[in-house]
Amino acid sequence: MSQSFSFDVLIIGSGAAGLTLGLSLPDHINAAIISKDSLDAGSTRWAQGGVAAVLDEDDSVEAHVQDTLIAGAGLCHEPSVRFTVENSTAAIQWLIDIGVPFTQDSPDHFHLTREGGHSARRIIHAADATGHAISDTLLARAKEKPNLKLLQNYIAIDLITREKLGSGGHGCIGAYFLNNDTGDVDVITARSVVLATGGASKVYLYTSNPDGASGDGIAMAWRAGCRVANMEFNQFHPTCLYHPQAKSFLITEAVRGEGGKLLLPNGQRFMQRFDKRAELAPRDIVARAIDHEMKRIGADCLFLDISHKPADFIKEHFPTIYERCLELGIDITRQPIPVVPAAHYTCGGVVTNIHGRTDIEHLYAIGETASTGLHGANRLASNSLLECLVFARSAAAHIAANIDRETPAPQAPAWDASQVTDSDEDVVIAHNWDELRRFMWDYVGIVRTTKRLVRAQHRVQMLRQEIQEFYSNYRVSNDLLELRNLVDVADVIIRSALLRKESRGLHFSRDYPHPLPRAFDTVLTPKYLKELGEL
Repeated sequence: MSQSFSFDVLIIGSGAAGLTLGLSLPDHINAAIISKDSLDAGSTRWAQGGVAAVLDEDDSVEAHVQDTLIAGAGLCHEPSVRFTVENSTAAIQWLIDIGVPFTQDSPDHFHLTREGGHSARRIIHAADATGHAISDTLLARAKEKPNLKLLQNYIAIDLITREKLGSGGHGCIGAYFLNNDTGDVDVITARSVVLATGGASKVYLYTSNPDGASGDGIAMAWRAGCRVANMEFNQFHPTCLYHPQAKSFLITEAVRGEGGKLLLPNGQRFMQRFDKRAELAPRDIVARAIDHEMKRIGADCLFLDISHKPADFIKEHFPTIYERCLELGIDITRQPIPVVPAAHYTCGGVVTNIHGRTDIEHLYAIGETASTGLHGANRLASNSLLECLVFARSAAAHIAANIDRETPAPQAPAWDASQVTDSDEDVVIAHNWDELRRFMWDYVGIVRTTKRLVRAQHRVQMLRQEIQEFYSNYRVSNDLLELRNLVDVADVIIRSALLRKESRGLHFSRDYPHPLPRAFDTVLTPKYLKELGEL
């Protein structure tokens, strides 16, 4: 039996961004925090390295800003960068105050590490499982708050807007959700809706992300009429563990920050041939270098070696990596780690301002779902969790200051499933899911050509038609909804990549190997494309 719920604020996503926003709301505002899986299933929990912030007396806001701008390859929005960095210290102090157990090297000092692209040690961390510590702490605090309702196993289908309902007025008033426990579609309305659903790296065959990273918020916002920006900039983490039993296991950037060396199968180093910073170069350079060397010599993987460091140092700084690799027969205190690049982070997303506001009134987007202008053409390591915290706190303040609790709660009709039937063709979903991720990896990966992108565009157009037909005729399922979102995200990634006639940051094209004199954002507007008949 379908149900209907109403809240002041609906937060879709239970990672660092969604939980931080919920915890930052005043107690008199009631909010729902929704996860499509378990409450701790998002990308936050997988983050190993830490959070970048200005925390040391030898560091400065200006240095962090400049490192971010350099990594972003001319495409960062400097006001957004400054806003983020200037609020970094307060955001970290908030995490400390609520009990996140960051690693300390003395009773009154937190240990800071350094990662690629940073000019100083400014990464605060909890050993090599920072995301785990942050996720656990935020969830524990959220469960203590009586104004927060935590719901899991609900996957969002589409946003509900007044325009779509034709009910007069404008703005987002909620969303439809498939309740995976009951199989029914429930409607949840709210005065403000927040998309905190993470990124879209699952659009690629190989990814460091959990299964849920299917671009749900980006796709729903796009279908509802929001602009998206810079979706061609997909960050590939250089070092994902290469092992048949190690699905999506990431080897943190901090291993290279603490002296890890990248090696060819014959034991030779190679990064110095690609960048003077060698292993400490930004991720896009390192990922392309590994990709280049693997293709040049026909290798299945390369190697990351930290074994020259004392064994006790390795076990203390990287206990999670040490234990996981040991389970797979790899002793990282004695031997190098086999690694490959993998899709890791979506630098583009839904266009927002510094308060997380989108093009649709009462709809916000935060975290990896949003394009705030912070990351530009390449995300600086460990700026992602910082972005989640800073923009979630900013959005919460804006919602609290502007929410209208005097007018009646918005209403929306129940989901209409009267014209659909149960599918007996789920093999189609499985096949299309696999095909999409394979051609995105082959044609829209680390190194691109126009010919490959056009080929991918033809395939994605055919898949969109098949998936839309399936969506229109059969009852929705979790796999179908994620596939529908992935194909929409793949479409905007390909469109964005075709529009960029240069190589910049994470987007490298063999047909346009050099950057243009000026950097411009790639902004797609769904209304414009609909007028052209392309959507």
